[in-house]
Amino acid sequence: MKQKQYVIPIFVPHLGCPNDCIFCNQKSISGQLKQVTKEDVKNTIEYYLKSFKEDDAYIEVAFFGGSFTAIEVSLQEELLGAAYEYIEKNRVNAIRISTRPDCINKEILKMLKKYKVKTIELGVQSANDYILKRAGRGHSFEDVKKASRLIRWNGFKLGHQMMVGLPESTRLDELNTAKQLIKLKPKMIRIYPVLVIKNTKLEKELNDGTYEPIPLTQAVETCKEIVYLFNKKKIEVIRIGLQNTDLITDPSVKESEVVSGPYHPAFGQLVEDSIWYDSIVAKIKKFNVKVKEVEIKVNPQDVNSVIGHKKENAEKLKELYEVAIKVKADENIKLGKSEIKVLKTFTDFKEEEKAIQ
Repeated sequence: MKQKQYVIPIFVPHLGCPNDCIFCNQKSISGQLKQVTKEDVKNTIEYYLKSFKEDDAYIEVAFFGGSFTAIEVSLQEELLGAAYEYIEKNRVNAIRISTRPDCINKEILKMLKKYKVKTIELGVQSANDYILKRAGRGHSFEDVKKASRLIRWNGFKLGHQMMVGLPESTRLDELNTAKQLIKLKPKMIRIYPVLVIKNTKLEKELNDGTYEPIPLTQAVETCKEIVYLFNKKKIEVIRIGLQNTDLITDPSVKESEVVSGPYHPAFGQLVEDSIWYDSIVAKIKKFNVKVKEVEIKVNPQDVNSVIGHKKENAEKLKELYEVAIKVKADENIKLGKSEIKVLKTFTDFKEEEKAIQ
């Protein structure tokens, strides 16, 4: 059985970040804007450890938010040191950080290795230098390449984060970003569709009419195409869309910090559902007869994705292809795999109709 994995998230919002990116308001995204201390780190770790059930789980402390390696070195060491104490006590297995591509060098990596940091995620966002400049990122794609190589050469696990729907970015730009990142050999990817957050430069552009967010359907389709590219190269997509919180929620909710954009509480699920839909349609089309009803066997964890959010996949198959599906859970089938068999063809259906008449 696969070892259970847990992540203990610790947010260091905007600490050390040299730029105000056009889309960013870390207070909204993380729900906090105070300087994190070593006591905060220890309290957070203790809080999460109490809730973990498995004794042999793989536990990682993750510093998310600002640009970790851009903050003052003494504070970096203070925060890492607090987490490292739990590694020494064998209560935590590793540490991961997220940072900017232009805040990585050999000295920083040497220090991170000392505290058993295993994974470094880089906020890339785009491979197009014009779009990076337009978004106020303050670094180039060349910085991404250099940082990625340094991270891998020094034995760290490399992760990338990219965005869909940045100002003036097209679907082709975003597919090209995915292709360029694949060349840098990351182990994992996060894909974020751009949401317009309150009190950002992007909100001002939205109000001025100089920026138009991409529609939800387009965001799902583009993210799906990007996932296909990474899946083909066996690069794990670990997240699609921002985590839903009290602040990052539907724009119609009064307390929401989201003004506009392709928001959905289960955005990643929509992408996964769409991938399953394509897979089912492709298999159905391979049958030499026009099918009326099929049985789809999948791993229990995939059942909801096959049926689709609010049964969307099942209804779409019925509407577009006149095919009814019966989904069965089978623990012997691997995650992401399926077995499909025909229960009823269109000819069977016609004969049944005649018999009834």
